Amino acid sequence: MAHSKDPEPTTTEPNLPRPAPLRLRVSARAESIVRSGHPWLFGESIRSQNREGQTGDLAVVYDRADRFLALGLFDSESPIRVRILHTGKPQVVDSAFWKQKLDQALQVRSGLFDDQTTGYRWVHGESDGWPGLVLDRYDTTLVLKLYSAAWVPWLEVLTDIIVGRLRPERVVLRLSRNIQNLTQLRFGKGDGQILFGPALDESVLFSETGLRFEADVVRGQKTGFFLDQRENRRKIETLACGQAVLNAFSFSGGFSLYAARGGAVSVTDLDISAHALAAAERNFSFNESDPIIHACRRQRVQADAFEWLASNPRRLFNLVVLDPPSMAKRESERDGAIAAYFKLARLGIGHLTRGGILLACSCSAHVSEPEFFEVVRSAAAKSQRSFREIARTSQPPDHPALFQETKYLKAIYLQFDSASDR
Repeated sequence: MAHSKDPEPTTTEPNLPRPAPLRLRVSARAESIVRSGHPWLFGESIRSQNREGQTGDLAVVYDRADRFLALGLFDSESPIRVRILHTGKPQVVDSAFWKQKLDQALQVRSGLFDDQTTGYRWVHGESDGWPGLVLDRYDTTLVLKLYSAAWVPWLEVLTDIIVGRLRPERVVLRLSRNIQNLTQLRFGKGDGQILFGPALDESVLFSETGLRFEADVVRGQKTGFFLDQRENRRKIETLACGQAVLNAFSFSGGFSLYAARGGAVSVTDLDISAHALAAAERNFSFNESDPIIHACRRQRVQADAFEWLASNPRRLFNLVVLDPPSMAKRESERDGAIAAYFKLARLGIGHLTRGGILLACSCSAHVSEPEFFEVVRSAAAKSQRSFREIARTSQPPDHPALFQETKYLKAIYLQFDSASDR
């Protein structure tokens, strides 16, 4: 194999993985995609490599003229074979490299939050140049979640850098379901493992816009809480005064608690999980010193949301929140998800009073924003009720979406039979 015209990127510190870099050449189309800044290189695009790669290897990609193109982390177990970390000129991967990448992510969030909010995302994967990795803050506890096993050999150095820069009490490792077995067997790292700091026997508490919430950072969904819905929760608070609110797929009651502080006369949490409803009850208890929250009537309903909405047509609300889990985890499920969103929106609209407001959300990346907004508006039109669109929202600023594949969260607000229609 010809020698590179550019110096070989290397690792230089003893606590970093030190195998000779994996040298790759890729298809012409893949070269163009990498040059455009896309952070994924698929296995089918690789045309040659100098040796068999191991998960976690530093991979250096060269173009057809044997010039440096990019470097990233190799993942032998994933169709996304390389997670691109850097393009342009050759780069030494040392502690300074990782510190600079972390500082760049932190700078993006500079000024976004005050001391009333101690729960948010520090690093958002691909959009922050950390493909397959997120870092969330819950007050003094940080959660590092990996979606690729390629990061595991780098955990020691990354943990040191994160602790040195952010000074948390602890760092918890979370692993996506698809890599948990591999990571445990090959690297001895388990989901929920404490990477730094004292053991944790219960959920941690954090603040969001002055409200107190718990996060089950060791066993809970995502990293312990749905931080990405913060802006929609804040908007619901502004719409809730004097309203009866239904929070379907309520999880730990975030929308309900904001609605209560906004002056809702009642909130109904609807979720199939008794564990989620119990968490919602605890979250209310953390905030009941607020007299407005204390005055709000609350009901918990444990049931399948689709079934309950269909079988209780006489229960009417002024404000209905529909925030289901992802309905399309893969492209093959997209059509079924679109049909389910239509059905759910139709059912939710049926529970709205005159002048009522619907918030419909989707976190399915395989259903695009235009598709989701169209299906909700179609359900609204089928209701034969006049309506107007109040707002559309997407991901909050600490969850930036710079690539199409990272765009997943979208929401639409519709108001039905408003006073202006009379």
